[in-house]
Amino acid sequence: MIYNDYNALKDGISGTLAIEGGDVTVLDKETLRGGLIDDLIFTAVFSPDSETKEAARWLIRRAGAALGIIASSIQSFYDAMGKKELTGFTVPAINLRGITYYSAQAVFRAALAGNVGPIIFEIARSEIGYTDQRPAEYTTAVTAAAIKTGFKGPLFMQGDHFQINAKKYAGDPARETEAIKTLIREAIEGGFYNIDIDASTVVDLSKPTIKEQQEGNYSITADFTALIREIEPAGITISVGGEIGEVGTKNTTVEEFEIFMEGYLEELRKKGKNLKGISKISIQTGTSHGGVPLPDGSIAKVKIDFDTLEMISETAKSGFGLSGAVQHGASTLPDEAFDKFPKTGTAEIHLATGFQNIIYDSANFPEEVKNTIYDYINAELRGEKKEADTEEQFIYKTRKKGFGPFKEALWNLPPEILDKIGAELERKFAFLFDKLNVRKTKDLVDKYVKPVDVPLALPEILSK
Repeated sequence: MIYNDYNALKDGISGTLAIEGGDVTVLDKETLRGGLIDDLIFTAVFSPDSETKEAARWLIRRAGAALGIIASSIQSFYDAMGKKELTGFTVPAINLRGITYYSAQAVFRAALAGNVGPIIFEIARSEIGYTDQRPAEYTTAVTAAAIKTGFKGPLFMQGDHFQINAKKYAGDPARETEAIKTLIREAIEGGFYNIDIDASTVVDLSKPTIKEQQEGNYSITADFTALIREIEPAGITISVGGEIGEVGTKNTTVEEFEIFMEGYLEELRKKGKNLKGISKISIQTGTSHGGVPLPDGSIAKVKIDFDTLEMISETAKSGFGLSGAVQHGASTLPDEAFDKFPKTGTAEIHLATGFQNIIYDSANFPEEVKNTIYDYINAELRGEKKEADTEEQFIYKTRKKGFGPFKEALWNLPPEILDKIGAELERKFAFLFDKLNVRKTKDLVDKYVKPVDVPLALPEILSK
């Protein structure tokens, strides 16, 4: 059910949620989890009335807080990793491009079954656009999934690849920089207390020295870090990530990392005394986002430079107190690769396209819906096809852009289909949690992360 106006919403929550003193009290957990949360999230995403939509989002996030589901920073956990108090696992960072409410439930079911602690839910600047999920909506959908499954604890929401567009930056640096700053402000307001800055796109390898090559990157990263420190909520230190080697280009070296960090820390000191710097560093080790599709649409096998991951992770910890290196573009790797990340001290691994593939390629995904999406891609996005691409390669690269235009249709798939696809996703998440060695780590998160509940302003429609 979607509540189309405030009166319907008010009647729907009666007896289950109460608004008292500008906050929410949960009167009936079972009713909330049993069905009301479904109505609230569909209203928060699809209601035609903007005020009702805003009210539903507020109710979900504050009901989540009342149940112990608190948007949090992973900074203190990563500080402990930097001190080597925490070792032996790699934190999964999961991008959910489609049917987010149902996909996130699969994550939480697998996490609860395995007593998993650190899990990051993230969305990139580009994904926000083509999946039609602004930060506040994404946080709300994940919070609703946590309520539905009975998850309790800190919720690590992350802005992934808040990336400078190199072409736009070359044409108008101030405008492109301000676009990222505006997104950072929106993300923090939406409960993203973990933000990955990616200015690696402005690295200029034509310059003679590494410092000159990286200067634009570390200067922009320091500038954005200072902004984040200025506007982060009281009591919260947002975890900030930096990036050296743009994913899909040449592999990163230890020397590049050290020179980047020296320049970054020098720039950060100019912006304020004792400003907290980045907590991790993303590097290039041989992967590409989404994998490399072959002419038949299958994915080429890649060889990851695990030695580089290990060396830079160790240097990051021992030399700079960071949690380690971050691996991007990993969800399409072969299964046997994943248990190597904890062994090399990799701090975090970003996973996205593999989950998208499970949805699209599931035997349970309706063929008529898939064909409708592919017809749209062929009609509307044909200009993105490269001359050398086969039809299979073109569809594989582009089908991620079907999640936004068909979001409502996908959320409204029959429950039995959503359940079956959810079960497939859950098995994959459980496998990854096992290989990344994050099972039985919930107590570590409880020890090192003390959530700070940031109040949300009561929407005007609810204050009447």
